[in-house]
Amino acid sequence: MKTSFTPLCLAVISALTLNGCGSDSDDKTSPVVETPDPVQPDPEPKPLVLFDDDGTLNADIRWTTYGVPHIKADNVESLAFGSGYAYAKDNACVLMDQIVKVRGHRSRYFGPDEVPGSGDSAHLISDFGYKALGVNDYAAENYGQLDAQSRAHYQGFVAGFNKYVSDTGADNLAPECASQPWVITLTPEDMLAYSMATVQLASSANFLDLAFYANPGEGDEYLPVMAQNGAVAQSFAANLNARTKTLKLEKKYEHLGSNGWGLGKDKMENGMGGLLANPHFPHRGNLRFWQSHLTIPESLNVMGGSLQGMPGVVNIGFNEHVAWTHTFSKARHFIIYQLALSDNDRLSYTLDGEPMAINSKTINVDVAIAPGQSITLTKDYYYSHQGLMIETPAAQGLGWSDSHAFTIKDANEFNMDVVGFWSRMNAASSLDDMKAAFAEFDGVSFNNTMAADKHGNAFFIDDSTVLKVGETANLALRLEPQLVALREQTGFDLVPGDTSLFAADGVVPYAEAPKLERSDYVQNSNDSYWLTNPEQPLSGFAAQYGDVQYPQSLRTRMGLKLLREGGGEDGKFSLAELEQALIGNDIYLYDLVFPELVNQCQAQGSEPINLDGRAVDLSDACALLAQFDGKMTLQTKGAALIREFAHLFDPAVHLFDNFSSIDAANTPNTLRPDGSALQTLAHAVLNVTDNGFALDATLGELQFVEKTLAGGMASGEKLPWAGPMHVEGGFNVFRFDRRGLSDSTVIPYVSYPALNDALSGAPLASNLSASGYPINYGSSWMFVMNFTENGPVAKGLLTMSQSAHSDSPHFDDQSRYYSQQAALRPLYFSEGDISNNLIAEMSISLEKPSAE
Repeated sequence: MKTSFTPLCLAVISALTLNGCGSDSDDKTSPVVETPDPVQPDPEPKPLVLFDDDGTLNADIRWTTYGVPHIKADNVESLAFGSGYAYAKDNACVLMDQIVKVRGHRSRYFGPDEVPGSGDSAHLISDFGYKALGVNDYAAENYGQLDAQSRAHYQGFVAGFNKYVSDTGADNLAPECASQPWVITLTPEDMLAYSMATVQLASSANFLDLAFYANPGEGDEYLPVMAQNGAVAQSFAANLNARTKTLKLEKKYEHLGSNGWGLGKDKMENGMGGLLANPHFPHRGNLRFWQSHLTIPESLNVMGGSLQGMPGVVNIGFNEHVAWTHTFSKARHFIIYQLALSDNDRLSYTLDGEPMAINSKTINVDVAIAPGQSITLTKDYYYSHQGLMIETPAAQGLGWSDSHAFTIKDANEFNMDVVGFWSRMNAASSLDDMKAAFAEFDGVSFNNTMAADKHGNAFFIDDSTVLKVGETANLALRLEPQLVALREQTGFDLVPGDTSLFAADGVVPYAEAPKLERSDYVQNSNDSYWLTNPEQPLSGFAAQYGDVQYPQSLRTRMGLKLLREGGGEDGKFSLAELEQALIGNDIYLYDLVFPELVNQCQAQGSEPINLDGRAVDLSDACALLAQFDGKMTLQTKGAALIREFAHLFDPAVHLFDNFSSIDAANTPNTLRPDGSALQTLAHAVLNVTDNGFALDATLGELQFVEKTLAGGMASGEKLPWAGPMHVEGGFNVFRFDRRGLSDSTVIPYVSYPALNDALSGAPLASNLSASGYPINYGSSWMFVMNFTENGPVAKGLLTMSQSAHSDSPHFDDQSRYYSQQAALRPLYFSEGDISNNLIAEMSISLEKPSAE
């Protein structure tokens, strides 16, 4: 990869400035926003009481079916206290594992390798990396600067979590961590550091390995760490040298996805707002969802799902007034700068002709090397004025040479807004309240938001955190050919670092973020903000929010089709129709390709396809595709054939290039008659049959969830699992994530080695294993809801179930529910529903060491 830059001369910049105004992609005209009908304001709720004032934290917890806690208290601190206790009951081991990670202590407890003895040094790199990010030191130094509402959440949650662990005893915790030395006591500063690390998921967390490798030494050899024991240090250095030769610049978290709809009065049968929430996240680890219902009488009443360790806040949910969901944004949350190094000095660079120093920080990590024996490793990390230095081996393009080196500027560095933002969102009594939370906080670090209110207004915003650069730099990022080519090649913004032209001035404010308010709908399925609603395309925002006027994913097109057709004859959705849209398991590839593919297949008849010297008869495959109804249910025959074809299908190869930006929801849309699709179908046949599967096997025979018990043992029971994959143009999608990047946990889980492609011999991208298609990722906390005159009515499901603790009755109950019927369950929001479905209740209290 070529990464050297030609100078961005003033003539080029001037041309960009002059010509950019006529570009459709840089139209700064403000989008037309429909003005909603005037409505009567809702009664103002009572202000939140933040802290307990009598020296004792008190909370009441009631559990309804499937282990959902309904937590009530009279102040935020006590509510978070109850939340921390109820959460720990389900997921204490998961959060302690994550705090150990963010503290940089995995090597201390588990040794340097993720796979013991392998030399992969994954724990070592993680520990150095999180310490290099500096979130623990920053949290310790700045916790007192947090707003009071955030501190109430952190302090209460930690008190409740620690109380559960203390009351239960380390030996009696779930078997995933019982009696382990890493059963720890949490602090509010730990939780702040953890939240800051989480929001860097789509930015600096991409580069922990590249920052670990970065050093000013010559050549590709890793600069050895120092240790008390020289021989051990040399051993580590040898392992690391072998590992780092495979490093490359890549998006490790690009696969995270979701679908979200905010529906207004023109799209819902009852004329009030509705929501469809369908996050696609890991079923394990730190991005696993947990459901709760939080109430402070007359002040707060919110239900929804939260990521691990969110201290008494709901990330995706609803209250009596507003509902919201999120999807992973297409925006880019960092910039990589190519520094121009000074002559004969790899630790100095120039900025606008002035010398700048690359500074270093020495970091220590304790590493267990044998039972009861550990050593301390020491390593220097390097920083420009922008942030961490990163490096790949020179052959991968981002080497540290005599002339240049690379550094990253992270929009989410030390972002402390997460809890404050969602706390305000949870208590919003109107869409205006919600907008005010976005304006005040930068807490939605990497997400779009779709929302609706009870009055039937739908709202979209991509207020994910994006660096604000000047107008000329923005034009260059969007239009300068070399910068565009680098972004298309790498997926990142790589810019010259020798000029302040590309310097960031904070982050893009709320007023300049892409947003849209309508009375019909807003939607997103991980494409950019551009086609939030095809009736009103958006453009003219900062380049880093993503491209416009480009082909949409098949999943986005499936969602738009469901919005057009899923509301029945009247075109408006009931709650039942929203549920059917979410879990109907339709695939867009069926509409796009299969009718014409079947025609081509039937015309081929029994004449075999020649594929790398092998004759493949498509007759049976053709018959199966002709019977396919476009849904990936448990009964779908030929599921593996359809899936393997989808993974091999390439729109650029198999479809005519007839994309139209004015019909992006439906184009490109024509299968080429050149035989390439039949070649691909023949390839899919071989991938199925060569690996020992029947062409007509059903999805229920192939796709499954198998729970992992403590110690990494498989439960032995494979739950049949309905649902398509993203590449099929599915909406309610699932898959197997074997990389372990997005769950980031040391708690062991069963893996299933992928079988090999019949032609290339490489592991199948579909992750077809000897057992079929395993699932550990996809639709997770999903729900549909509709405001009514009697309050919100909702149905939903937590597909991985509420508890990660394998001894809990709620370890697999919702997973079994989905496996057996692929449907949603009622969500109990009203007092009557809670009382009628109660399975347990308790009151908890704790004397505070000192009053706030």
